[in-house]
Amino acid sequence: MLSNMLGYRTGTGFDAHRFAPGRRLVLGGVEIPHPEGLAGHSDADVLSHAVADALLGAVADGDIGQHFPDSDARWKDADSIGLLREVGRRLATTGWTVGNVDATVIAEAPKVAPYVAAMRANLAEALGLDVGQVSVKGTTVERMGALGRGEGIAVMATAGVYREIEP
Repeated sequence: MLSNMLGYRTGTGFDAHRFAPGRRLVLGGVEIPHPEGLAGHSDADVLSHAVADALLGAVADGDIGQHFPDSDARWKDADSIGLLREVGRRLATTGWTVGNVDATVIAEAPKVAPYVAAMRANLAEALGLDVGQVSVKGTTVERMGALGRGEGIAVMATAGVYREIEP
């Protein structure tokens, strides 16, 4: 029976950063033209961070801040797609395979639709997945709250992982 041969898990991730002048805006490894980027120790790619947290959560292995702390100078201005790639490797070394990733970018601006294909491709490549296993979409909060006032961007992500288990 298949259910006795595979272990399935699901994880969720969430990240939010406020806008900051003088920074590049990077989402899913894609640089997006915008007057401000996001504040953060790394490149502040909230999409990659939320996906990494979803994967780490699925296997009960902490979070991105635990593995790549902002107190460590090695991660200053780090490429978050590279951090995500390391999370994928970490899972693989413990026998986990990523099944799928689904993420929602929450922002009033910029609109993410023109960049979704490139974001999906970057996330898929970092995790060794087919692009069909990665979903990225955008939404707004109808101008409500801090995100609605355009103060930053947040991302919610879910990831499914599996591995063979002993009978």
